[in-house]
Amino acid sequence: MTHKILVPVRGDGKGDKTLAYAASLAGGGDNHIVIVHCRPSPEDMLPYGIPLPKILRKQILEQASTLADVEEKSLITELKVLAKSLNLNLSGTAIDGMINAEWVEETGRQVDVIRRQGRLADIIVVPQPDVDRNLGTNTLKAALFHSGRPVLMVPNDGPLQPLSQLGRNVTIAWNGSLESSRAVTMTLPLLQRTNAVTILSSGAEPNAASARDLKSYLLSHRVEATIERFEKTRNVGEKLLSLTADLGADTLIMGAYGDSHERETVFGGNTQHIVDKAKMPVILVH
Repeated sequence: MTHKILVPVRGDGKGDKTLAYAASLAGGGDNHIVIVHCRPSPEDMLPYGIPLPKILRKQILEQASTLADVEEKSLITELKVLAKSLNLNLSGTAIDGMINAEWVEETGRQVDVIRRQGRLADIIVVPQPDVDRNLGTNTLKAALFHSGRPVLMVPNDGPLQPLSQLGRNVTIAWNGSLESSRAVTMTLPLLQRTNAVTILSSGAEPNAASARDLKSYLLSHRVEATIERFEKTRNVGEKLLSLTADLGADTLIMGAYGDSHERETVFGGNTQHIVDKAKMPVILVH
């Protein structure tokens, strides 16, 4: 089965690691990576609601266009170098033993491009938001809350992983919710190629499918799993991360929750903790 892996990139210095994880996720399967660069519209650089003299307006638009050209050329140069090290095929013609990939250039705000492109992707790969630099939060939110697709969040810390490692030892955060069930069903192709799957559960699943129900469901899809129970604490997110690390898992799969009072403009508490603190890749599904 062919899967479309979407990788939004921009000149933030995180494209190489994000693309490496996308290549690792693609593995040796018949998958296709779409690398989309969101080129800023020059008009978006104009100050909102402030009338400008024609000559100043023209200068701003020209400078914005020039900066966008420079960023695009730099990213393409970087991509060509990365393609060799990651075994990516950018030729447009399938080559045995290589991962097919293509470069797509779109003009507009990155969040709008992700919404449009993401809804026809099988998974979206984005970097972990950088709180100190105020980068990446809107990208992650757009991918999660407006695409309906699984999102692989690439951690800021830690080395690049070898192609053979990502998704081989996986934990699933389970509480019987709609979000956690979608996280499981939408990542079944990945789960079916793992070496180890552990279900993390506090046992608090009132009127919902239990961890044992999930284990039985996975087995019906040729996925063997074990159950690791933990006592529910005030910070479930921290517990999920520590258990995943203790088990030696390389990836955490979980449902992502928004704050209903904020109309999904912010993450729920446990999701926010994992977004902020994760040291391993996390696949989130809303």
